[in-house]
Formats: sequence, C-alpha cells, structure tokens
Amino acid sequence: MEMKRRRNSGQILLIATLIMASLLLSAQLYILDVGKITSEVESDSLTDFVLALKLGSRHVVVGSLANISNGGQSSTLESNLLRWSSLISTQYPFGRSTLNYSLRETAPYSSGAWINWTTNGVGVSSAYVDFAYKLSDRETSINQTYGMNIKTTVLVESTYRILSGDTKQINVTINLLNEAQPALAEQVTIYYKVSNSWLIPNTTNTYEIIDYGNGTYIASFNADIPSQSVEVSTHVVDKREIYVQANATSIQI
Repeated sequence: MEMKRRRNSGQILLIATLIMASLLLSAQLYILDVGKITSEVESDSLTDFVLALKLGSRHVVVGSLANISNGGQSSTLESNLLRWSSLISTQYPFGRSTLNYSLRETAPYSSGAWINWTTNGVGVSSAYVDFAYKLSDRETSINQTYGMNIKTTVLVESTYRILSGDTKQINVTINLLNEAQPALAEQVTIYYKVSNSWLIPNTTNTYEIIDYGNGTYIASFNADIPSQSVEVSTHVVDKREIYVQANATSIQI
C-alpha cells in the first residue's frame, strides 16, 4: 500500500543538523588553531576534528534518508551532500579543506539510495555514501576516507486464528533494525486489508501493541475479514525519522 507522505520532517532535521555540525566543526578548528599558535597541536585535537567531521557527515546522510523515505525527492541526498561539502570548504581559512563524496551505485543502490518495501515481510530504507576528506596547511595534514551506510530495516511476520465466522484474531510481530542492530521506533502503524481497502485497527478491534524495548513489537487485534487470505501492512518511523514499511500475508494457526 502507498505510504503517507511526511516530506518536511527529514529536511527540518537536516537543517538543524547542518547548524549543529557547523558549530561543532568550528569549535574543533578553533582548538586546532589555538594549538598552532602555542605550538602544541596534539594528535587528540586532530582525532576529535575527524570524529566531528564524520559525525556531521553521518547526520547529513541520516537527515537526507529521512526526507527521501518520507516522500522527498531522490535527488535530496546529493543536493544536501553538496551543501555539506561546500560548508566544509569554507570552515578553514588557513589552508585547504576539501570533502569529496561518491554516491554508491552498486546494486541495489542507485544514486546512493535503496528503498525496497516488499510484500514478503521485509522493508528497507537505506543510503550509502563514500567520503574522502583532505585538510592541509603548513602545520597540519589530514587525509581520511570513510564510508557511511545508513540502513533502517523492518521485518514483519503475522499469524491469525479464526474466532467465529469471519472474525479473526491477528498477531503481527515487528522487528526494527538500524544498521543490522535492534532499534526503537518513534511510531508503528498497522493496517489490515478488507476487500480493496486498508484499515487501521483501533480499540473497537481490541487492538494492542507491546513494546519489548529491544526493537521487537507485537501487535494483536480482531477483525472481520471474509477472505481466508489475511494481509497486513506495517508502517514504521524510527527514532531518526526514517520511514520504512513492509507488507505480509498472515499464516493461519
């Protein structure tokens, strides 16, 4: 089924991210500059700066994927990375600071993004970018390459049993992952199909959902579904505002 569009959420997150990343990098560059003045540039300062750079890059990729997965344009990732790399180049006035990026084009990625919301219980929203950063002046030299693979995955399984007539009790198990690790959801919405309509269960369906606190959610509800084929759709927004969905056919037990 088609997702509900929330296009602006990821972009708002990204704007805040760019501001915070800029402030963080400015602070780290100030520490580097003070170290040069006092002739005490330490490796820890360089390490902290590189970590700030990687953190900023990660937030840009996350914010871009949040925007794309919520209905934004696929070109959002590249346009935001262009802004980020331009920002990096203006942060250091005493030497050359360059951040290059390459959007992953190896299948299943296209222009750095992979959105795959299936009907077999698996949904993926992912972005993959390779970065190369160089900073150089008379006292400092940094040459770093790093990849950034952001991936939100939802796994859905469903079973049902017949209570009486067309009334069925449906159970849906949802597992949410960030970069293959258990993750928490900001929002989980379950749909079930009757004829050609998708409906959301509520209290009249004795709907309840249990959050186990480890990325696993189990929803249960009753519904009148004439068909023996029971289809469900799970729509999830993770804590990073990245949206993912997957459909599944329930197995009768």
